[in-house]
Amino acid sequence: MNNHSADIMTHHTGFLLTRHARDVGTTTSIELWLATPQGPTQLLISQQRPVFFIEQTAQAQASNLLQSEPQIELRPLEMAHFSGAAVSAVYAPTLAQSQLCQQRLRQQGIAIYETDIRLADRYLMERFIRGSVAFTGTPIHHGHFIQIRDAKCRPTDYIPQLSVVSLDFECSEKGVLYSVGLDSPMDRRVIMVGNAQEADTPIEWVKDEKALIHALVDWFQQYDPDVIIGWNVIDFDFRLLHRRAQWHRIALRIGRGKQTSYFRSASKTQQGFITIPGRVVLDGIDTFKTATYQFRSWSLEAVSQELLGEGKAIHNVHDRMAEINHMFAHDKPSLAKYNLQDCVLVNRLFQHAHLLEFAIQRSRLTGLELDRVGGSVAAFTNLYLPQLHRAGYIAPNLQSEDWQASPGGYVMDSLPGLYDSVLVLDFKSLYPSIIRSFLIDPLGLIEGLKLDVGKDMHQAVPGFRGGQFHRTRHFLPEMIEQLWIARDQAKRDNESAFSQAIKIIMNSFYGVLGSSGCRFFDTRLASSITMRGHEIMKKTRELIESYGYQVIYGDTDSTFVSLGYECTQPDADRIGATLVESINQWWMTHLQDDYQLKSILEIEYENHYRKFLMPTIRGSETGSKKRYAGLLGEGENERMIFKGLESVRTDWTALAQRFQKELYQMIFHDQSPDDYIRDITQRTRAGEFDEELVYRKRLRQKLTDYQRNVPPQVRAARLADEINIKLGRAPQYQNKGSISYVITVNGPEPKEYCRSPLDYDHYIEKQLKPVADAILPFVGRQFDALNAPQLGLF
Repeated sequence: MNNHSADIMTHHTGFLLTRHARDVGTTTSIELWLATPQGPTQLLISQQRPVFFIEQTAQAQASNLLQSEPQIELRPLEMAHFSGAAVSAVYAPTLAQSQLCQQRLRQQGIAIYETDIRLADRYLMERFIRGSVAFTGTPIHHGHFIQIRDAKCRPTDYIPQLSVVSLDFECSEKGVLYSVGLDSPMDRRVIMVGNAQEADTPIEWVKDEKALIHALVDWFQQYDPDVIIGWNVIDFDFRLLHRRAQWHRIALRIGRGKQTSYFRSASKTQQGFITIPGRVVLDGIDTFKTATYQFRSWSLEAVSQELLGEGKAIHNVHDRMAEINHMFAHDKPSLAKYNLQDCVLVNRLFQHAHLLEFAIQRSRLTGLELDRVGGSVAAFTNLYLPQLHRAGYIAPNLQSEDWQASPGGYVMDSLPGLYDSVLVLDFKSLYPSIIRSFLIDPLGLIEGLKLDVGKDMHQAVPGFRGGQFHRTRHFLPEMIEQLWIARDQAKRDNESAFSQAIKIIMNSFYGVLGSSGCRFFDTRLASSITMRGHEIMKKTRELIESYGYQVIYGDTDSTFVSLGYECTQPDADRIGATLVESINQWWMTHLQDDYQLKSILEIEYENHYRKFLMPTIRGSETGSKKRYAGLLGEGENERMIFKGLESVRTDWTALAQRFQKELYQMIFHDQSPDDYIRDITQRTRAGEFDEELVYRKRLRQKLTDYQRNVPPQVRAARLADEINIKLGRAPQYQNKGSISYVITVNGPEPKEYCRSPLDYDHYIEKQLKPVADAILPFVGRQFDALNAPQLGLF
């Protein structure tokens, strides 16, 4: 290996891949791995001291308790807790000593603060470093990477070009590795156990499983990717790899600098987590979910079909396992082709949805790790805590009890009916707008509550549930404003991944403040957002109805307005624009006159539904909530929208979904549905739609956990695994998952093992009838009446 040190100090930029703090002898060091234009770079930052806080009134007692620990420093600070109590910092030379100090203080009842902030995260956030890093230091070249010791870091604005490999393993039902597929611009191959033979797919042949693992380690050292992607790649592929490497006593040196990877499972959920120094692992399912995608099924097959229009070559799980075993025994080139196809599909899905760009932009905005799943609370902490410290406060601890929930979004009672011409008016980012307009902020609440009722009230902005906010001491309104401006620019630049990342972060701030899992939670904060939202929605309804229109529904930030007659698109647009201008002007004047505040509230004209259905609650005359359907546009631009109804629910059959779409299409176009309903019912009974009568539902618990009120999907899963065991196959449904099943005359049965005739009465009564009865009464018809003569023939 080529090791030499340059004589000059470098000034470079890079992007954070992994971060870690560890004790090295009697000190603590932070290791940052970056992707840089010069190649992978390891920054080592030594002599870092872990810190936490205590109240100054406890400093003397703490000093006595910790006097036996060397190099512990207790330093009074000009900072305070939210309660107003002055605080001191407790510095330790190592992470281990800091943990020991915390334990001793807790045992004596001394409150300690900010102990959950990891040292590497604190180092970065206090320097406002979010993803992109500018650094200086003397480089030492180590072949594949550059090392810089005692680096100095600061924030910068750098967007990386990361190298990516898509990885997928094939194995036996017992978890013995057959092959691993690797697809990247750098190299595409399958490493497979077996004797060399001709194949269209590039294959590296190895003699056994142990050699396969060694070959994979060599591949990582040679091609050195920044990012590894896959489908369920952490909980399946890397969990399996670590188990097999442990079996063979192989150190998985797949990290940069030949560091070993580390796999752990959460104690309660058994969810897997992987740490590979210098590399990021992005699971396709988790990354899609973080980017707020939703799919009927999260299988690679289903998502690929929906987004790309193509999928895997083998679909049935049992047939797939049998075919994989067969191919490994008799046709390894075909297995290699199948293995590599999965890798290619994942790469194409990431590219199609711009998932890597989304993850990069999210990290640049929040400072979160690229692979962080969820993380709204952590993102808020990263952004808010350094500003809070500079304002002279430390953060409070999580409240484990005695917290009061805040009201949710405002949902108006609906007026059920089938309407002509309904306008939808939406407040643009209502909750962020409320935060900006009414200056809602954790620090602002603490400072606002300090204001003297008599002489300082001109500085206070009223909230709800006893909250009030300081007019000048706050951070959150400005944080949202900066994100808002950035998102508007991203939209103008057609940067969809950046725009989506900003939207998710901006909209998460209310959820964070309303979550007991956030250290800044206070019911006065969250309630001052949601209850102000209720007030705004109610007043907006009054304003609209004062112009002579009828509000038929409202939900969180959307108001549905019936114009009362069939309206042309130009007339609807004109009315919508007039309402928007009037409402926005009213709020601007109201906030200025009553609060001396600038209104950021902005209602927009979103849609004009030519036809609109607001159904009743099933079996009731009361209007439903969060369920509606409507017809938008004309000609080639015409489309139907379904919200909360069967056609968009994953727990309804394909037949019910198709039936709803076709039935509503006819009624929205004033066509008689009578013959269509009779025909669908009759053909269902004749067995023409059997393939569309499959339910697919998730098993949210282990099968053994279902004791009372056992749902049909569990009964089907138990039956399936009984048959699996009889056939010598591994049980498939014991530990959660999803199952496809049908309802037969003998009850629920798994689709793959269905033996009994289907219960068509069930599907007609439980699938077709509810769909039809949601809309037929509004056109003077009933499902049972339409089908009675035909049903009597059978």
